[in-house]
Amino acid sequence: MKWTLSLCCGLLCALVPFGSAAEKKIRVTTTTSMVTDLVKSVGGDRVTVQGLMGAGVDPHLYKATAGDILKLQRAEVIFYNGLMLEGKMQDLFRQMGERKKHVFAITEGLAHDRLLSPSTFGGHPDPHVWFDVLLWRDCVDSVEKRLSEVDPAGQGIYRTNAEALKRQMNTLHEWALKRAGELAKEKRILVTSHDAFNYFGRAYGFTVVGLQGISTVTEAGIADIAKLVDFVKQHKVPAVFVESSVSHATIERISKDAGVKIGGELFSDAMGTPGQKEEGYDLGTYEGMIKHNLNTIINALK
Repeated sequence: MKWTLSLCCGLLCALVPFGSAAEKKIRVTTTTSMVTDLVKSVGGDRVTVQGLMGAGVDPHLYKATAGDILKLQRAEVIFYNGLMLEGKMQDLFRQMGERKKHVFAITEGLAHDRLLSPSTFGGHPDPHVWFDVLLWRDCVDSVEKRLSEVDPAGQGIYRTNAEALKRQMNTLHEWALKRAGELAKEKRILVTSHDAFNYFGRAYGFTVVGLQGISTVTEAGIADIAKLVDFVKQHKVPAVFVESSVSHATIERISKDAGVKIGGELFSDAMGTPGQKEEGYDLGTYEGMIKHNLNTIINALK
């Protein structure tokens, strides 16, 4: 009987993967859908990621719910965009960081001279860095570094995933340059709801005009609307664009007053719904977001 019991225990131990207790998944909580997508890609099977903000959610206005705070408290690692994108949550991240939580902004490694700080932003860096694919690619390094610090055993996996992701982003950037090149330089004028596309404009040769500033907190006034209508007419811009995470009302008014069409809906501060396919790519992924936006812009402005 003792021999049988020992044999059974030995067989049971053989069936359990060695080191499985040490390989339990790291609990990660993220903010925007772009950050969530990036962390999932780098973390792979070693992490469980809970994103707080889904499709159509505006991070500038987002307030953490009681459920969100519980997710943040239970997380072993927290990643957020930073550069004041999640303005109403900054104090919460600071407090959690002071409690020895692993709380990281994925933009922390970007050199300041690569950031845009227009005078209209009050000298504050523009947080919408994901619209320059190469800038977003460089945020991958911060995620790899921080996950490796928390989970040294997974360092090799994180590095492999990060390198693969950066290669994909290089390919995406080259595609974006080629797609933008299909439109004559003088026709690359992008009019949107708020200043989310400045990095996009710099990277792919567009003049970008947003009705609202860096944040959607402040609403546009009548004078702002009239000024933008005049701009659209003067430059003979054929289309203006609404955003998925911002009210369409003011852009629709500009479209009507200027006598131009709505060129389509762009993803700005949030990606699309995961699993929603368009031309073979998933709108709930970073690559799908970039491709949808560029295709929509080019097709409308041609």
